[in-house]
Amino acid sequence: MALSRKKHGHQLAETIPHIIFFICGMMAVGFVLCISIYLIISGIPAIRQIGFVKFISGTKWASTAAEPSFGILPFILTSIYGTAGAMLLGVPIGLLTAVYLSKAAPKKIAFIVSQAVQLLAGIPSVVYGLVGMIVLVPAIAHTFHLSSGATLLAAILVLAIMILPSIINVSLTALDAVPKEYEEASLALGATETETYFHVSVPAAKSGIAAAIVLGVGRAIGEAMAIIMVSGNVANMPGLLKSVRFMTTAIASEMSYAAVGSLQRNALFSIGLVLFLFIMILNIFLNVVIKGKGGDSDEA
Repeated sequence: MALSRKKHGHQLAETIPHIIFFICGMMAVGFVLCISIYLIISGIPAIRQIGFVKFISGTKWASTAAEPSFGILPFILTSIYGTAGAMLLGVPIGLLTAVYLSKAAPKKIAFIVSQAVQLLAGIPSVVYGLVGMIVLVPAIAHTFHLSSGATLLAAILVLAIMILPSIINVSLTALDAVPKEYEEASLALGATETETYFHVSVPAAKSGIAAAIVLGVGRAIGEAMAIIMVSGNVANMPGLLKSVRFMTTAIASEMSYAAVGSLQRNALFSIGLVLFLFIMILNIFLNVVIKGKGGDSDEA
């Protein structure tokens, strides 16, 4: 009898955490579904009224004009160029930093740099924007002889710095998890330490590094407050030394004064819907392509 009660207690102790985890997982899925449904309900009416092709491919945004225009192509291209530029700068720097900290750095230096990275991760985005506005924007204006340094270049540089903590931390965790036997076998076959790091350790940690890239992309394309302070927030077609507006900053800058139920407000929700779909497609692409290749190489 006592043994049966003890067994029942163990089963109950195992079942309760499973139920809690299941509920938390379903809540996360439910939140995503609710957000998706809300964006669809709020965003579809404006797209229908404006016209999908005109809304997506239009090059002029003048939501408060006497004859308003709602073309978001400049916002889409700016978001793509800004995210791509930030990833081109941030991913190599972040990955190389993670490799150095995990494999080559002395323990004291690794500890100091790791703490600095953690500090970067804890800084609010508005602080990045403030520093960029005070330091980076004037420097760009002086260097390129511009009337204003609030440009796409400034936004790319700020985003590249902001995504570094995510890329470094996740890549570092993945590299630390690579079995030492892999590296020892490579060294025993005559490979140098550098060759071992980049031909053995990095490929073995490819899945984790891919997750770091996905997180970095999500952070870059979803940022608003820091970017609105350094990009100029002007609805221009993108240019490296031009003031621009991202999809996120378009929503943040106009939502406060858009009248409830107006076409302008509904169009802002439509931008949010496009951004949401864009992030989902991009994440699926990165997971399938990058992680898929990582899985194939692991099986091989």
